[in-house]
Amino acid sequence: MSSSQIPTELSYGSGGHSGNSATSTTPAASVASTLSPIAILTPTSASTLYASPDSANQPFFGAKSEPEDGDGLSSGGSVTAAPSYAEPAKKKQKRNKPTLSCYECVERKTKCDRGRPHCLACIKRQTECKYAHVANLLEETSRSATNGRRMTKPPKKKVTMSGMKPTIPSIADRGILTGRIASPSNVFGVGSEHPFANYWTCEGGLPEVIGVLPDKLQADILLNQYYECVDPVYPMIDRHTFYLEYEHFWSLRDSEKTDAAFVGLLFIMMALGTQFVSTTNPKDRKQTSEFYASAGNQALRMSSYLNTASLRSVQAMVLVGYFLINDHHASDGWAFSGLLLRQAYAMGLHRDPNIVIPNGSDFEKQQRRKLWQAVLVQDTFLTVLLSLPPNATHTDVKVDDFADDSAGFGDSSPTDIAYIRGSWMLANLVQETISSPRSLDVPICSTQRQKSKLVADFRAVYRSFPDVFRSWDQDSIAQLACTNKRIVRQTLFLSSNYYHNLMLVHASESPDVPVNVRATLEAAHEAITSFFVLFTLFDAEARVWWVFHHRAFLEALCIGSVLREAGRDPATADQFLRDPLFARAKADITRMVQIMKIIGDGDQGSEDARTRVAVLGEFL
Repeated sequence: MSSSQIPTELSYGSGGHSGNSATSTTPAASVASTLSPIAILTPTSASTLYASPDSANQPFFGAKSEPEDGDGLSSGGSVTAAPSYAEPAKKKQKRNKPTLSCYECVERKTKCDRGRPHCLACIKRQTECKYAHVANLLEETSRSATNGRRMTKPPKKKVTMSGMKPTIPSIADRGILTGRIASPSNVFGVGSEHPFANYWTCEGGLPEVIGVLPDKLQADILLNQYYECVDPVYPMIDRHTFYLEYEHFWSLRDSEKTDAAFVGLLFIMMALGTQFVSTTNPKDRKQTSEFYASAGNQALRMSSYLNTASLRSVQAMVLVGYFLINDHHASDGWAFSGLLLRQAYAMGLHRDPNIVIPNGSDFEKQQRRKLWQAVLVQDTFLTVLLSLPPNATHTDVKVDDFADDSAGFGDSSPTDIAYIRGSWMLANLVQETISSPRSLDVPICSTQRQKSKLVADFRAVYRSFPDVFRSWDQDSIAQLACTNKRIVRQTLFLSSNYYHNLMLVHASESPDVPVNVRATLEAAHEAITSFFVLFTLFDAEARVWWVFHHRAFLEALCIGSVLREAGRDPATADQFLRDPLFARAKADITRMVQIMKIIGDGDQGSEDARTRVAVLGEFL
């Protein structure tokens, strides 16, 4: 492929390199496709919400219930002595049914899949899993009939007296008016173009891909943009070791550049870096980034990445997923993540490196743990956004083994280590307690006690975050952005993820567990504020990160659903008008609409943003 077939290259500031203009004679080279935007995922299919760390037990528009002590008596109530003629209390009869769940799940009152030798919940919690002797006997006798893990069972279909289907078990997922709810077809982009345009010939092979590399100066600029904007959020590729390999790559003759997996990774990193370049118009930026992504995909094909997986090819696949999502191909990103999970399992990344590579170096083991964390985090939080089942569910890699860089290998800072560990622990908890139930429209919590326990678990994870990720406000983080933008990006992403999922817990309801309205609004406010701060400090980046502004959109939908139901209920109408919390919630929706109007303004504005404005406008 000649250089004349390459789309117009970008100019990156005064020091950038300006490429040749496109004079392609082939249809593919002149493509500057404007892909049909992903339809807005409304909460029935894709919403996720945050709840606040406060007021965990407050019922829907009701007074806060008093906690019970061990005997079921109110801690603040008094007990009147029974009259002398009263019959003695009957002794509580013990259950005859044997306990089949493991001791740890029984103690925590969490759902146990009763897997052997360890249940999935204990694997994720990294706790010891033991069963009663009678439970093991029963399991042995029934194993032939029930070979394999038990599945989460969806609720039985019920019909109300009016003949209508029951409500979705979370106010966060009810979203907007029924007529506007997205169907599976438009959610998953049926009719969209293939994400990787075909610029390649059958005989060109890897040399054809290498032949379209930009010059080293331009590649340096794009990689610097990647490590500035993408790596803080997903610190997966060790910068020091990558640049050693990168410099060696440029020192080779073209005939010696045979590592197709590394070439694929290099192109995908440049594609992501291009997405965050702000010195060009959106059309050129989109065309060039998609061209680099296509080159990266072609290089991976040349490496036969589906049957010869390597750390570099899996790293590239993780980044391909994020590129597709940012490029408004969320459905393609979801499908591609399935391939990624299979490859990660095939490589044994889900296994403890001390088992898989006992003789490997500490650095190699650390890199495998870091890569598995990246796969797990992408899978977990994408399933939360799309309300689909998680896939990265089987692992014995321990978070605690991902330690500080005491041996001096790599360039991970202590803050990066803490950020990775925090995201990892949060993903484990979310996958275990939120992702699977929501994918089947099962209530997240079936009892108030379970809900309180889950909120406490989320708070425990939050307390494990370093102070720099927790003790911030808009003024302090604006000052920090002047000296350490990396920590600011990590703080905002981690806070957004945490509060969004806490909101989902508070917003969930069941026949015995009402929505905690105040806690839902508090958490949604904290979550959406993270996006507002990101847009204020890093306007251009906030426009690119689809996961961030889509999460904020879902949070605004949740707030709108709460306000709408509050306004309809006569018992809460006065509170709705007078309560400052509700006024702030409405202001959050208004601010989100203002930002979406900015993003969607102009001929090259985002169609997604304009659709979101129309949807959220219904709540105002």
